[in-house]
Amino acid sequence: MSQASGPPRDPSGPAPAPNVPPSWPHRADTVVGLVLFAGVMMLVNGVLEILQGIVAVARDSIYVTTPHYTFEFSLTAWGWIHIVWGVILAAVGFGVVKGVPWARVAAILVVAVSLALNFIFLPYYPLWSLVVIAIDGFVLWALCTYHSHNIE
Repeated sequence: MSQASGPPRDPSGPAPAPNVPPSWPHRADTVVGLVLFAGVMMLVNGVLEILQGIVAVARDSIYVTTPHYTFEFSLTAWGWIHIVWGVILAAVGFGVVKGVPWARVAAILVVAVSLALNFIFLPYYPLWSLVVIAIDGFVLWALCTYHSHNIE
């Protein structure tokens, strides 16, 4: 008969922790990685929102205008909305990357508003708005999967 390899286990020693799943360290790394990814995507999305706003202010002929739209603003107004929200999005994203305690909760709120703003902006630039909505949805998912008990 063959014996198990490795050092013999002393039965009088401490028993393995029963409540810690074997994949625990890997899961903690994944959760922290998702939050970091969400913060970086917020930074990138904020910069892109600022650029989108600058285009709307400077060259509003790029965007499509829809007659009789419920949320109709001038493209200059939309441009400033995107610039201001892009700065807020990037600032909170920087807080998420740095691990500031309040930033994750604020990020959920800021990204949810960004998603809503891009939904309202949908008739002006549909393809880009759908891309940003998808990114915002993934960022919300990544931020909401984080729980402090996952990494402690």
